[in-house]
Amino acid sequence: MTDPSAIDWDAGRLAALHARCFTVPRPWRAEEFDELLATRGCFLAPHEHGFALGRVIADEAELLTLAVSPDMRRRGYGNDLLCVYESRAAQLGAAESFLEVAETNLGAIALYRANGYIESGRRRHYYAVQGGNSLDALIMRKQIGNG
Repeated sequence: MTDPSAIDWDAGRLAALHARCFTVPRPWRAEEFDELLATRGCFLAPHEHGFALGRVIADEAELLTLAVSPDMRRRGYGNDLLCVYESRAAQLGAAESFLEVAETNLGAIALYRANGYIESGRRRHYYAVQGGNSLDALIMRKQIGNG
């Protein structure tokens, strides 16, 4: 396995992988990744086959996105990335992690549940989809540190 720190995870590469992984919510642009990575508390958990992007504000962490190359899914990389994200967030002082996930993203929901996340709410009509329709976002939470 390649050392993730040796991979050049610039905003363009992040955006390209994000576009391969997501249609709902819409893929993020390189400029959006640049802006997020420049904000205080935001961090990248890289892997040769994907990445997790999170941020910590006070004692709460938010998993902003987690992407694994479509041809490398179902091999444990998502689980690995989630664990690295949680560990880094706890090191930065987070006691709890939360995330939002499209109600139709059953693979991600299963991953989060298997790792101890529980549904704590729902954002109705959160994600816009083609045809003027929308999807709900599930809000999921997990205790990750001592806070």
